Amino acid sequence: MDDLLFQVEPMIPALRRYARGFVRDAVAADDLVQDCLERVISHWHRRRNDDARTWVFAILHNLAVSRLRQAARRGQHVAIEEIADDLMAHPPTQEDDLARADVVSAIQQLPEEPRSVLLLVAVEDLSYAQVAEVLAIPIGTVMSRLSRARERLRQILESPARGARPGSHLRRVK
Repeated sequence: MDDLLFQVEPMIPALRRYARGFVRDAVAADDLVQDCLERVISHWHRRRNDDARTWVFAILHNLAVSRLRQAARRGQHVAIEEIADDLMAHPPTQEDDLARADVVSAIQQLPEEPRSVLLLVAVEDLSYAQVAEVLAIPIGTVMSRLSRARERLRQILESPARGARPGSHLRRVK
C-alpha cells in the first residue's frame, strides 16, 4: 500500500489537468479522477509493468472515453444556474489571460484523438512511447496526430475570425 501511495499520489495533479483538458468540465473531471483512483487502488495488484504513470493515465483515458461516448448517447443537460455567470458581462482582463483563453478554446475545438495526444505530450510531458502505451496506438500514429493537432491549433489561432492581424500568418518556405 505504501508503494501505491508513493507512486500515485504525486500523479493526482497531472491526472486532474489531463481530465479537465479532456472532458472540459471541472466537476466531471474531478469525478473522473476519483473513479480512476478507485480503479487504480482496487486493481493495483494487476498492473503489468513498473511504469505506474502510464498505467494510471491509460485507466483515466479509457474511463474518459467511455464517459464521452455515454454522454454522446444521452445528450447533455445544462442547468440555467450553471451558465448564468456566462450570460453576464465581464470586465476586460489582461492580454495574457486572453491569449491563454484563446489557446484553451482552440485546444477544445480539436477532435478527441489529436486533443488527447496534444494534452499528454505538451501538458503532461509524457514521451511519445508513453502516450502510445496510454492510448494503445502505434508511436507513428502519436507523432502524426500530434503534428496534425499542432497544425490545426496554429490554423485556429491564426484565423481572421479570432482577430489575427492580416499578414501575421506563418508562411511555408519550400
